[in-house]
Amino acid sequence: MGRLDGKVFVLSAAGQGIGRATAVMAAKEGARVIATDVNGDLLKELDSIPGIETRVLDVLKKDDVVQFAKSVDKVDILFNCAGFVHNGTLLDCDEKTWDFSFNLNVKSLYTMCSNFVPKFIEQGTGGSIINMASVVSSIKGAPNRFVYAGTKAAVIGLTKSMAVDFVQHKLRFNSVCPGTVDTPSLRERLSAYDDPDQARKDFIARQKMGRLASAEEIASLVIYLASDESSFVTGQEFIIDGGWSM
Repeated sequence: MGRLDGKVFVLSAAGQGIGRATAVMAAKEGARVIATDVNGDLLKELDSIPGIETRVLDVLKKDDVVQFAKSVDKVDILFNCAGFVHNGTLLDCDEKTWDFSFNLNVKSLYTMCSNFVPKFIEQGTGGSIINMASVVSSIKGAPNRFVYAGTKAAVIGLTKSMAVDFVQHKLRFNSVCPGTVDTPSLRERLSAYDDPDQARKDFIARQKMGRLASAEEIASLVIYLASDESSFVTGQEFIIDGGWSM
């Protein structure tokens, strides 16, 4: 028996990193996984894994999200994983960057939830909605994460608000707040530095455990929040940062 047997698990940004690790882990735990990503080529790598079906979805396009939600006949778990990390201070953040960051990190969450929450309510069986936040948010400041921290603070606040509003429907809302995770996204960002190797060492040096998190470690927390093991947990932000925020 898997921890997610019989459950339908929908998630965004499943093509790589935390999203991919979560999709694979959820399938191994018995879920029917509907894995979405804007990048169809990345999704192809998941097609051969039993229990996973893939759909190309751009969460920035409202009409596409509406049609996607209509196509899902049942849902038990929704994991909003899509996001973007901008590197810079207030002075490096132009209006275009601000809009893109909030559209992807916050508005896409609103669009997905506003289309799936009614489905959860209509089913009447409750469910778990997990939103990707970050320890860099209302929890902790970090250099050059001005707009990113703002978006992730918004995610935490919105998650708490929805938890209060829909608890009577047995809907649980929680946010996951990682520290620095060794993902393709991080490696891509490190490659933009003049000295990527030194940049990586600097990232590791600020971690109290002396290492970065793996995508699978974050996925394990998501699976817990998706499972019935967390059935009395809602409205919380779960810090998983190796002690960085201590």
